[in-house]
Amino acid sequence: MVFFEGVDSSFHPPFLHWEFHMGQMIEFDRPDGGRTAGYLASAGDGAPGMILIQEWWGLKPHIKDIAERLASAGITTLAPDLYRGRLAADADEASHMMNGLDFADATTQDLQGALDHLREHLGCGEVGVMGFCMGGALTIAAGVHVKDLQAAVCFYGIPPAEFADPAQIEAPFLGHFATRDDWCTPEKVDALEARMQAAGRQPVIHRYVADHAFFNKTRPEVYDEAAAELAWSRTLDFLKRHLA
Repeated sequence: MVFFEGVDSSFHPPFLHWEFHMGQMIEFDRPDGGRTAGYLASAGDGAPGMILIQEWWGLKPHIKDIAERLASAGITTLAPDLYRGRLAADADEASHMMNGLDFADATTQDLQGALDHLREHLGCGEVGVMGFCMGGALTIAAGVHVKDLQAAVCFYGIPPAEFADPAQIEAPFLGHFATRDDWCTPEKVDALEARMQAAGRQPVIHRYVADHAFFNKTRPEVYDEAAAELAWSRTLDFLKRHLA
């Protein structure tokens, strides 16, 4: 399969076009022998792979929509269900669920298991990782603790430095951050970039005059269509270079 064959990266259909999902829920093995559920959107034999990591809300339809968009662009995508079927109804519940998540276990078991499944069972050679909010923080964690990834795309998430030092990320790194973000503040983003550059890395960091979660179309109070479309175009271009 030719990666991105026939795909025009300037064309970005809205999420509403993905009302009927073509993917399916599956289970895959963790290194410790356990099993994790995840949403799989296949791009066919020979496609590169992507581990897609949920926001703090859980594995909601929004994340499945993104998996479908990636699959339509030629990337087989697996989104682990880190909350084991639970979905947050509001921000308080989401915060509680995120704070209750064992980040180390999610990274070294669920995300590593997803990588192993993409490689060993689906035949994906080049594999990247991408996540949003909590998933963005776990994207950085995966870049540090999950070896042999070919790309990492982080949307507005930064983990505690003591858990994952971004200077140790070896994969090509693309970051999308918002200037009106009180969690991943501009100061934290600047520090992240400086930390990686001081270690000889070459991160690609984009800043958008927007709010946290500007990519989430299901949240009209923060969604920014122009920023989301630009971030998506940049992401596809980045992935085309590093997962080809």
